[in-house]
Amino acid sequence: MNPQQQEQLRVHIRWMIRRDMGEVLQIEGHAFEFPWSEEDFIRCLRQRNCIGMVAEHEDRVVGFMIYELHRTRLHLLNFAVADDFRRRQVGSQMLSKLVGKLSSQRRTRIALEVRETNLPAQLFFRSMGFRAVSVLRDFYDDTTEDAYLMQYRERPQPSEVIVPINRITRLAG
Repeated sequence: MNPQQQEQLRVHIRWMIRRDMGEVLQIEGHAFEFPWSEEDFIRCLRQRNCIGMVAEHEDRVVGFMIYELHRTRLHLLNFAVADDFRRRQVGSQMLSKLVGKLSSQRRTRIALEVRETNLPAQLFFRSMGFRAVSVLRDFYDDTTEDAYLMQYRERPQPSEVIVPINRITRLAG
């Protein structure tokens, strides 16, 4: 791997617009054995709680994510980075943006499913603080493959942790 690929690439993360669809579909097609179709993207994005975002570098879409807003969590449905921009912190920046949408009062976690054979994705999400919480048997429509349900939980800020004060903690304090 050449040293340039290790450098962090600064990207601009913004809402996905219709004009991005060609580049998003190209990234999707290279990233997955069973890619979403344009109809899959459109059907998902038309739902009120579904949001698409892209990572842009020099007017080129280099990554994207599709997620759903739920009452207590965000559900990451689709996430990919262009082949030639991987290992340059593009995915990390996109996930950081998503983690920034969590709050201790409302949505406290991010959930996603990863194919059991997609080791690079498992390792990436694990490095970003996600943990496998269960196995979803025969999860996919296109294969009999299982998926790992992975989850990221927001850590409460020290000021948000409620420490009970009672007679014993005061005396032990």
